[in-house]
Amino acid sequence: MRLAALSRLVRLSLARERRGAFFSAFGVAMGVGALVFFVGLGLGVGRVIRERVFPSDARLVDVVPPTVSLGSLLGGGRLDTVMVERLQALPGVEKVYRKMNVRAPAASLYNGDFFGRRLRMGMDLLVVGVESGLVEGDVPREKFVDPGPGQPLPVLISSRLLEIYNNTFAPARGLPRLSPQMLQGFLLPVDFNRSYVTAPLPNAPVISAQAQVVGTSDRALLAGITLPLEVAVRLNRELGQDTETYSGVTLVATNPGRVSELMAAVRDMGLEIDDQERRLAENVGAAVTLVTSALALLSILICVLAAVNIAHALSASVRARAREIGVMQAVGASRADVRNIVLAEAGVVGLAGGVLGTLAALLLALLIDRLAATWLPEFPFKPDSFFSFPWTVVVGGVGLGLLAAVAGAWFPSHRAAATDPARTLAG
Repeated sequence: MRLAALSRLVRLSLARERRGAFFSAFGVAMGVGALVFFVGLGLGVGRVIRERVFPSDARLVDVVPPTVSLGSLLGGGRLDTVMVERLQALPGVEKVYRKMNVRAPAASLYNGDFFGRRLRMGMDLLVVGVESGLVEGDVPREKFVDPGPGQPLPVLISSRLLEIYNNTFAPARGLPRLSPQMLQGFLLPVDFNRSYVTAPLPNAPVISAQAQVVGTSDRALLAGITLPLEVAVRLNRELGQDTETYSGVTLVATNPGRVSELMAAVRDMGLEIDDQERRLAENVGAAVTLVTSALALLSILICVLAAVNIAHALSASVRARAREIGVMQAVGASRADVRNIVLAEAGVVGLAGGVLGTLAALLLALLIDRLAATWLPEFPFKPDSFFSFPWTVVVGGVGLGLLAAVAGAWFPSHRAAATDPARTLAG
């Protein structure tokens, strides 16, 4: 049977069975639409978690000294210069960036103009020094260096901390929302070896300085300020603290596939991996994936029910059209022709249902994004869109509708092809 004749017969049959075809396509559209919608929601939320809430580079490995271990008690596991050189020599390590905490409490008492508002606020700060290469993409290297004694200290603020401030603290206190550009050059007084909650270091001076914000970074300390490593070393020296060991080291692997190997080698050296944030991101991502998978499974179940409905409808149609099928076979239609007619009818219904369901999911996602942008209050890490629809999801949704319909028509089509024209026409 030629394609033109097959198309005409399918079109006539569907026109005659409009009601059944509509409900069959509607069932497929419900399942496909739900699947595409929930998968897009899961991918969108997962993207926000990976890129904004817990941004991380898959090649980075954060190494820290052991808390309490036999190796540390015997003098091993120290992150000194020798250990850093050993880490640098590990196979698969591209770069090494050192970190050093300022080993004294730090506090800030701000009393003055804060972008047009009068503000008086005191708080304790965590302070860490990092090498400029670690944050090179966020601040020019020449701005993130030790300016020398008596000069404002260049510091970085966490991008995530700024997001939390803009969407929680600022609205609650009636303070202005800030952008990274507005923070450039902002001066914050900092007193080292002073604290509102802990005792200062004995026999150590109080060092007062001005911290000048030079940028924001995802790799900056979340609950504190980040300054150049040379500044941290100088402050620790002035405070009489250890300047020979580092608080942490960030390894950059040559490729993500070497990370597991590097982590094992680091642990063999008596050191530990600071993967708390990575594990938290993985746990949250796993929870999102689990919920999405459950909803996707429910959507697939709807598609299966739609396939069963199509099988039932086509079986009834084949019984009702037995005489018509017998006539077609009597005038030369082969069993394959009859089977293809039934499968083509189901394919058109499934394709229409898949396209309509996918379009409905996309439109519903667009509507929810518009409503969320208009009616939902601002909150930290609020995305522009809660959904992500890669082409594979869209094509997969349409393909699932087609597959469900053809699968449902498989047995009715073979039953139609097995019709005996002589017995059918003889009644």
